[in-house]
Amino acid sequence: MRTLVIVPSKNVEATVGDVVRRVLGLDLGLDVLVVNDGSEDDTSRVAREAGAEVVEHAENLGKGAALRTGFEYAVERGYEAVITIDGDGQHDPAAIPQFLETIEKSGADIVVGTRMHAVGQMPKLRIWTNRTTSRVVSFLSRQSIPDSQSGYRMIRVRVLKDLVKSFVTTRYDTESELLIRAGRRGYRVAATAIESIYRGAVSHINPVADTLRFVRLVGRSLFWR
Repeated sequence: MRTLVIVPSKNVEATVGDVVRRVLGLDLGLDVLVVNDGSEDDTSRVAREAGAEVVEHAENLGKGAALRTGFEYAVERGYEAVITIDGDGQHDPAAIPQFLETIEKSGADIVVGTRMHAVGQMPKLRIWTNRTTSRVVSFLSRQSIPDSQSGYRMIRVRVLKDLVKSFVTTRYDTESELLIRAGRRGYRVAATAIESIYRGAVSHINPVADTLRFVRLVGRSLFWR
């Protein structure tokens, strides 16, 4: 399965090179695309030197917009699947074979990495938020998704061809929108257990603005057919 690893990135020059090298070092024939979402550091240079292709956003548009850029890149270039992984080191590239195995064995259209079996150093507020939003997204998508906020995923490109032009979100809520729309369209979502890695990095999530965006998404989704 020809697969593209998409790394939405903002100001991650200290970690993105290691992420790219570790993905390529798996020797699985994966291509890596770093979408630089308006970084103010050397994220692009470091990513290129590590072996990734890089697409630039001139200004910060949001994680959802960066993902959409990567999805459109994958569709246009004929990939069969994508894996999304963060550039800050919170997703271990060593788990990628699990995603490949799970999607093959389950026949699922999307595989989401779940951290909720072993939350590790995940902040207590994040645990509560993830469990609550996962229940809501599971209800709206009509299937069980234990960790809807995990950005570590594998998605068949046929799903993206069907859905990407319908997206109405551009930030962290895009990850929930994808699952809700996919579930409503009858695509199947599976999960694979991943490690929860927290190294004290500052989160880009705005607890007020991003919560309001999620609530707005939920309201909109109630009217989707």
